[in-house]
Amino acid sequence: MRKLLTAALLSAPFLCAGSSPSEPLRHTVVRLNDNGGWCWFQDERAIIDADAGTMLIGSVATSEGAGGAGRGGNLEVVSYELASGETRRVTLDRIAEDDHGAPALLLRPDGRYVAMYTEHGADMLTRYRISTTPHDASRWDPVQVFDWSSAGSDFPTTYSNLFSLSAENRVYAFARAHRRSPNALVSTDQGAAWSFLGTLTASDTVGYVNGYFKYASQGIDRIDFIATEHHPRDYDTSIYHGFLRDGALHRSDGTVVDASAFRDQAPRPDSFTQVFAAGSQWGGETMTRAWPSDMHVDADGKPYALFTCRANDVPPNSRYDDHRFFYARFDGRQWRTHQLAKAGPPLTRQEQDYTGLGALVPGDPSAVYISTPIDPRDGTRTARYEIYRGTSGDGGATWRWTPITHGSSVDNLRPIVPLRQGGHQPLLWLRGTMRAPWDYQLEVVAIMNPDAPPSSPRATD
Repeated sequence: MRKLLTAALLSAPFLCAGSSPSEPLRHTVVRLNDNGGWCWFQDERAIIDADAGTMLIGSVATSEGAGGAGRGGNLEVVSYELASGETRRVTLDRIAEDDHGAPALLLRPDGRYVAMYTEHGADMLTRYRISTTPHDASRWDPVQVFDWSSAGSDFPTTYSNLFSLSAENRVYAFARAHRRSPNALVSTDQGAAWSFLGTLTASDTVGYVNGYFKYASQGIDRIDFIATEHHPRDYDTSIYHGFLRDGALHRSDGTVVDASAFRDQAPRPDSFTQVFAAGSQWGGETMTRAWPSDMHVDADGKPYALFTCRANDVPPNSRYDDHRFFYARFDGRQWRTHQLAKAGPPLTRQEQDYTGLGALVPGDPSAVYISTPIDPRDGTRTARYEIYRGTSGDGGATWRWTPITHGSSVDNLRPIVPLRQGGHQPLLWLRGTMRAPWDYQLEVVAIMNPDAPPSSPRATD
């Protein structure tokens, strides 16, 4: 275990709600890890342990970041003490330098943690470790593996998503595996051992993979998901929603799609409720190639989602420089979808549809954070990707925007908001430079109380 600096105030200004660039007040921003990145198709990447008063954050370090080659590929978990600001880091494993390997984290009822992770399509192994002592992230039992080839998987494994359902006393783990599709493992002993459950959805292969999924759960008896049919570079993707409950797959309104989930004859993603249709017109502009960014459920268990798409890419694959954020919320009868803001051009050369991404606030459908190089207040282009907080009082139809970062010297990317525990719900993001999933120079930073009134800046380095 390596002890890091306590909460470190970064040099660029960070603005409070309702502030302007000239105002002197700032939120305190803490550096949680000086070298780390994550993708966005694994959850939860950060969890709060209210009993221990800590937050755990998982990420993957690169040779370009702090620590250099000796740290490249380190799969790390940081434990941040919410009261004192003390930050400690432990290396769980060494894998390829790729943000797709970031771990999913789970807090078990007994206080021990589960960290699950994969390589980026390099083998058929899901790896996992369990902390040795309850509420203590400094020591972990040895690495264990589940070999997907033992279940007949025909495709290398990527991503990890962990969800516990208390009504079933089961933990589910979702990954991309067999048939290039989402598959699930299940554990009846809180993650100590896993067995293959089956394929969630499947379809004829088009291009690279068959669907991108974001999951969410209320932790009791249901797991929701939003999905595409394929990769947006290979197919004009729409967005669909469904959920798993009592061993069956349902559409948004509860209609059963598959009474026995995870069979060999799994339904296609487009068997579920369509949230967004590729080719839709919004204000006379054509929206295509959708991709999920985030998803959560509200206090009543109703899902809400954030996704991106290309604007005016007509003819197809002729224009990649204008992406848009969309917000959608299920009201119990139908999905209500609204254009949110501009997301700008591709973030990297390798992926036409990478954006700065955004984060919903778990349990609060009226708030969202986005990373974009276009100020949503007036449409002006900024030098770097900045983060903005949006709030809506009309179900997402209109939004009021407040800058969280401003005038940054490097990009602010991929925000996440952990599930609220014990009154804590920080905002986390990646700060630095990203050139590819395996080539980045990023640090993990956070504002611990983004809704609280800010104070004057104070250095703690």
